Amino acid sequence: MMERTMTARDQRILNALDARGLVHVNELAEELGVSEVTIRKDLRTLEQRHLLRRTRGGARAPRHVGEGAFTDRMGIDAAAKRAIAAEAVTRVRDGDVVALDTSTTTHHLARLLLERKGLVVITSSLPTALLFHSRSDARVVMPGGVLRRESSGLVGSMKNVLKDRGQVARAFVGTFGLSPTSGLMELSPEEADAKRILVEAATSVIGLFASSKISGFGLYTFASPDELTELITDSGADDSFVAEWSAANVPVTRVSTDQNIPAGGRSASSVPCPKTG
Repeated sequence: MMERTMTARDQRILNALDARGLVHVNELAEELGVSEVTIRKDLRTLEQRHLLRRTRGGARAPRHVGEGAFTDRMGIDAAAKRAIAAEAVTRVRDGDVVALDTSTTTHHLARLLLERKGLVVITSSLPTALLFHSRSDARVVMPGGVLRRESSGLVGSMKNVLKDRGQVARAFVGTFGLSPTSGLMELSPEEADAKRILVEAATSVIGLFASSKISGFGLYTFASPDELTELITDSGADDSFVAEWSAANVPVTRVSTDQNIPAGGRSASSVPCPKTG
């Protein structure tokens, strides 16, 4: 039997589930202007596609084996990550080739990128790859490697796997630690190697991170300051942080987390013109 095509109503149900973690049949019926019977049919179909789990009177996000660490990290600094993602999504157009690493901040961005058409998405993140595969028309490319439980991403020695394969417009990467002299860093050498592959393939490299990462500690550099196009963080980053990176010729965009940000909306207190590279 042919699988039913994802409908606009399906997308709205899944978007509500992403935002709330739990949805109710009666609320969805009222919001979408259809009967509760119709919503129940939609939920049953989406459950068959492993996109949610039905509960009494509603649905929850699906549970995947080994996803605990990733799911827990999705909830840390969630408001800041959503605001950063809402700013970052404005850097992507329909038809772009983009690279997304295994960070949870870029996964928040991935949720907003589902609205873009004709993307080619290169990612080492299994949750991000499955998201695009099931809910968008994007072509998904995974460089390969060994699945790491901590990040739900593929890591390992895959040197030059993307070399001469075409131009990647933008790479969006999270970080464990950073400094204007060493650049963006990871604590794990395997994670740093996987991110390095994306950075080397991209014309533009944009770092995405909550301001809590500013005090983080990293050992292995995967993107030096001269490889970075822009940093996007939240308003918790102070003026001295911005000045330090400006001296390294890396513009910083700070976004507000004080208000609800619609998908694709902008929240930046200032949007510098990013350098090209």
